[in-house]
Amino acid sequence: MDKEGRIIKKLLKRPSAVVAGCIIVVTCLVSVFAHLLAPDGTPSANRMIIELGAKQPGFSKQLLFVPKSSAQPVENRFVSWFAGATSPYVATPINSYRFAAGALVVHHYIDDGLEDSLSYPLAQLMPADQQTKTVQEQEDYVRHYLITTRTFYLGTDRYGRDILSRLLIGSRVTLAVGMVAVLLSLTIGIVLGSVAGYFGGIVDKAVMWVINILYAIPTLLLVFAITLTIGKGFWEIFIAIGLSMWVGAARLIRGQVMVLREMEYVAAAKTLGLGDARIIFRHILPNIAGPLMVIAASNFAAAILVEAGLSFLGFGVQPPHPSWGLMIKEHYNFLLTDRPLLAIIPGIAIMLLVYAFNILGNALRDVLDVRE
Repeated sequence: MDKEGRIIKKLLKRPSAVVAGCIIVVTCLVSVFAHLLAPDGTPSANRMIIELGAKQPGFSKQLLFVPKSSAQPVENRFVSWFAGATSPYVATPINSYRFAAGALVVHHYIDDGLEDSLSYPLAQLMPADQQTKTVQEQEDYVRHYLITTRTFYLGTDRYGRDILSRLLIGSRVTLAVGMVAVLLSLTIGIVLGSVAGYFGGIVDKAVMWVINILYAIPTLLLVFAITLTIGKGFWEIFIAIGLSMWVGAARLIRGQVMVLREMEYVAAAKTLGLGDARIIFRHILPNIAGPLMVIAASNFAAAILVEAGLSFLGFGVQPPHPSWGLMIKEHYNFLLTDRPLLAIIPGIAIMLLVYAFNILGNALRDVLDVRE
């Protein structure tokens, strides 16, 4: 059995690592198919139904989908599958409806115990290909295609948006920030750490001087400084987090390289006349794959927490993009009301994913025995 097979076999013997791996895999699958799984398939799950603001999990309400007056652009099917499609309808919550004299009369739900009456001519509700239908056929069309009962399994936020949909789509932001942070931090950490550890001397002192300075700056403050430099946007936040997390990776890699550069196979490679770059990237770095995997898992978890903290403070992902940290920010004041789940649900999601990456990192550390 090859080395990778032995590592997987050892991980499968650890129940906590298996659970952590399952959480990560499920989150990845959910993020890829988020718009197919989400009840609200609009971009960023941003369908607002103000009348249904801050409803409890399991709340159900009948909705009437009224066609928008303006024509909606035709969107590419693949783009719609991945990024959501703009809805051509306005969702109106109703308590009941009836047909009268070629019109649909509904009792518009405003709040518990509060409603008003609205009337829509059937012709206004019909698409172009249904205009020539009989009144009975138009009524059947409205009944079957424009009126439905929607259950909000995790409730709604203060703007009447479906929390389950925003939670599913928000997983993309969480995983994206982790991947960008890991790629940036490992890339910079590998280059600077390996160069400092291999060459030593003035190069090592210069790199360690930069590392020690950055270590003295709190992560959030460093991210703020980088954000002010490169701008505050969707991808800029991810890059800022990645640029603030390479320090730990560089220190770990530097220490590992300093040990391995004294090994006999490195001395043999130098004797054969191999270049320094080839020795570092072909002979030293492959032998510290274990520590790299551990620091990658650790940085992934740390990046998730940093992004959540930034979003909570208003410096992270901006509305209407769904972010778990932003969802907590928008509803933390509900913790003292009878609807604390509005803030607790995204908090639990962050906790589970960070737990999964930390547990997986600990399992990899033990299985790979990176201390040897």
